[in-house]
Amino acid sequence: MKNNKSIIDKLTALWALNESGLGGFLHVFNTPFTGLIVGGIAILLISLIAYYAENKWQAILKALVIVLIIKMAVSPYSPFGAYVAVSFQALFGAFLFSNFSWKGLTLMIFGMVTFLESALQKLLILTIVYGTELWEAVNIYGAWVQKKLDFVSETSTTSFLVSLYLLVYGVCGILAGFFIRNVIKIIAGKKEEDFYLEPQAIESKNQKKKVAFRTKVIWVWLITVAVIVLAFSLFGGDLFGWQKAVYILLRSFLILMLWYLVIGPFLLKVVRKYLNKKESQYKEEITNAMDLFPYFRQILAYTWKATADLKGYNRFKYFIANSISNCIHFKLPSE
Repeated sequence: MKNNKSIIDKLTALWALNESGLGGFLHVFNTPFTGLIVGGIAILLISLIAYYAENKWQAILKALVIVLIIKMAVSPYSPFGAYVAVSFQALFGAFLFSNFSWKGLTLMIFGMVTFLESALQKLLILTIVYGTELWEAVNIYGAWVQKKLDFVSETSTTSFLVSLYLLVYGVCGILAGFFIRNVIKIIAGKKEEDFYLEPQAIESKNQKKKVAFRTKVIWVWLITVAVIVLAFSLFGGDLFGWQKAVYILLRSFLILMLWYLVIGPFLLKVVRKYLNKKESQYKEEITNAMDLFPYFRQILAYTWKATADLKGYNRFKYFIANSISNCIHFKLPSE
C-alpha cells in the first residue's frame, strides 16, 4: 500500500504538470489538437490513480485539489472554465470507477462523456458571448457557399457543423478509452523496477514567454466578430447589414467585459479562497509534486529518445506508457 501511495503521488504530480502546461511533452507533438491531448492525458492519469487506489473516490478528489492548487499557482492566467473542465473530469471519473468495474466500456464512457463536456462547454461559451447571431452568420455563409456550388441542402450549416464537431469529440473520446486501456495494460505488464536519473539531469532552461491569455482572447474575439460582421454585411441581404453587425459587436464586447471584469474574477476568487484553505492541509504533497517537475521533464525527453526506433501511433503509445512507468518508478540516485 505504501508503494501504491508513492505511485499515486507521482501520478498526481504528472497530472498537475499536464494541467499547468509545464510538461514539455506537448511541444514534442507540435499539433493544433493540444486540447484533446491535454484532456486525453488527464483522463488517462485519473484512470491510473483509480487503478492503483483502494479508495478511488478519496484518492481522485485529493489529487484534484492538489492539481488545482498547483494550476492556480503556476498558471494564474487560466480561465474559470479550465477549472470546471478539470473538476468535471475528476468527479465523473471518481463516480465511474467507484461504482463500476474496470472494463473497456467504463473507460470508453469516461472518454466520450468528458470529451463531449469539453466540446459543449466551448459551444455554450460561443453562444453566450455572440448569441444566436453567430449561428445565424454561419448559416448565411453556408447558404452562400451552397449557392456558389449549385448545391441545396435541407440541413442547416449550423446543424451540420455542430453535429460533426460533437461527433468528432465523441469518437475521439471513445478512441481515448481504447488508448487508455492499452496504455494501462502496458504499464501493468512492465516489470516494476526503479528508474534512476543521473544528477547532471536538472538544467534550468529559459522558457519562451507565453502570450498573455487575455491577449489571445482579444484576438479570437476580433476575428470572430469580423467574420460575423462580414457575413451580415456582405451576404445577409436587406434584412441584415451594419445595424445588426454593430449590435453583435457591442453585445459581445459588453458580455466579455462583464465576464472578465466582474463574473470571472468573482468566481475565481471563490475557487482560490477554497483552494487557499486547502493549501496548508496538502502543503507537503504540493511541494513534493512541484519538486518532481524538473525530473519529469527530463524523463519525458529521455523516453522520447528511447522510443526513436518506433514510428507513428506505436511510438506515441509506448512513449506515453513508458514515460508514465518511468515517472511512477522514478527514484533519485541518493534514494
